[in-house]
Amino acid sequence: MLQHNNRPRFLNLWQIRLPVTGVVSILHRLSGIFLLLLFPFLLYLLQLSLRSAEGFAQARAIIDSGPAYVVGLLLLWLFAHHLFAGLRVLLIDMEWGSELPVARRTAILVLVAALLVFITGAVL
Repeated sequence: MLQHNNRPRFLNLWQIRLPVTGVVSILHRLSGIFLLLLFPFLLYLLQLSLRSAEGFAQARAIIDSGPAYVVGLLLLWLFAHHLFAGLRVLLIDMEWGSELPVARRTAILVLVAALLVFITGAVL
């Protein structure tokens, strides 16, 4: 008699190859989490810059530092990706682009658009 094995399987997540739509979905969630985590720091900079002229100079010095430049570029990519992926999800919710070929093309378009915004921000 054949018995079904109901034990859980070990899945090696590094060997699973996600489709581009899955990658965009995961990056959309991660970008939202990181934007949320960076939000208090941005509020602190805004509050510091609005406090006084000296506070503005301090905020400007923080923003002009090397690590802040890297964080700013990361923030730019996070925002661009989250925006474009969110618009893609809204279109899919309106039943446009839910077919597999269109979903793949829009996922690639999201990745390319966010990358172009990132490169443009890095150059400027």
